Amino acid sequence: MTPFDIVIPTAGRRSLERVLATLEGSHGPRPQRVVVVDDRGGAAEPLQPAAGGWVRDRLVVLRSEGGGPAAARNRGWRSCDAPWVAFLDDDVVVPEAWLDHLAADLAATAADVWGSQGRIVVPLPEGRRPTDWERATAGLVHARWATADMAYRRSALERLGGFDERFPRAYREDADMALRVQRAGGRLVRGRRCIEHPVRPAGALASVRQQAGNADDVRMLALHGRRWRDEAGAPPGRARRHAAIAAFGAAALASALLRRRGPAAIAAAAWAAGTAELATSRIAPGPRGPREVATMVGTSLLLPPVATAHRLRALADVALHGRPEAWRA
Repeated sequence: MTPFDIVIPTAGRRSLERVLATLEGSHGPRPQRVVVVDDRGGAAEPLQPAAGGWVRDRLVVLRSEGGGPAAARNRGWRSCDAPWVAFLDDDVVVPEAWLDHLAADLAATAADVWGSQGRIVVPLPEGRRPTDWERATAGLVHARWATADMAYRRSALERLGGFDERFPRAYREDADMALRVQRAGGRLVRGRRCIEHPVRPAGALASVRQQAGNADDVRMLALHGRRWRDEAGAPPGRARRHAAIAAFGAAALASALLRRRGPAAIAAAAWAAGTAELATSRIAPGPRGPREVATMVGTSLLLPPVATAHRLRALADVALHGRPEAWRA
């Protein structure tokens, strides 16, 4: 058996105890330790997750002071000494055969394999089309190198300095790590194991909050070049269309304030057309119920300016600091 440790960063979600419970019920070789990294910045009370059986005996709880999942994973793997570190998210479900399959995946790796990815299943509701949020979560099924279930050699993490903590969100830090591994000569493979990633509850503005990831896309561009999306298997996104819609909206408002009715009308029409296309593209594949339609229309008004603002902020960091290593997190 290839020895391994398990690291689970957490923001204190209730789903953490479900992860630990399903892990305890999984059959197969056991890790040397299960490291839970509490990333609740400023939390007064220490995290005390409920765990039973062998998980309780091997459980280690650390804190990472709210630095984000990249920093939490680094805090976790640096406390480990096994040759492999398997990372899990705190909202997944571990099947009964997961430990057996993980051990088999690691044992089958060649020397030039630095990382092994598990497969992800996202259960979607039956009898209706998935919502926008459910479809976004289902994108994990095809994501490359997602750290919801990703194992790396500890030697590779040490060589590369671990995850880049300038990625402060659970977004792109996994793709950045994978690209750095491959450019350093390591191979990444997909294993046999599989985990389930349920769709967690989210408010109506979840898609708006996700637009903060546009800043991380700029970081990826500066760090890895224009072909980073192709190399990471990331979809093209809508950054340019969002920027155009936001620009038309700003132009319409400015022209109206200057009482230039003609330009204001033209810009407003272009803004309305772009916003309508965005809302329609999000409504069409969904359940189309009144609540979902209202949410899609409302958030489609906000997505372009919010996404563009995050992107411009990150571009300003590049312009001001020049070198990516000098950027603010």
